Amino acid sequence: MAEERKGVAAQRVEVEIYGEIYRLKTDDPDGLARLVQMVDSTMKSISQSTRTFSGGRIAVLAALKIAEDYMQLKKDYDELLALLDEGK
Repeated sequence: MAEERKGVAAQRVEVEIYGEIYRLKTDDPDGLARLVQMVDSTMKSISQSTRTFSGGRIAVLAALKIAEDYMQLKKDYDELLALLDEGK
């Protein structure tokens, strides 16, 4: 996860993603829970719309979907910043 915040000790947590258990360290359990839920739900959604049963392939497709969503948000953000700069 992100770098540890000063004064906040990392905690070990156990999470489940697509039926697999992962033991992770985090300084933000609630934030990690949100990420886990997003990844897990994306993988489950992809598994319902594809013919592969390979967890590895589903994970790669989920990573590509999440990256695509991120890139669209970044593009929208950059366009918003450009519009704000024009108004100055």
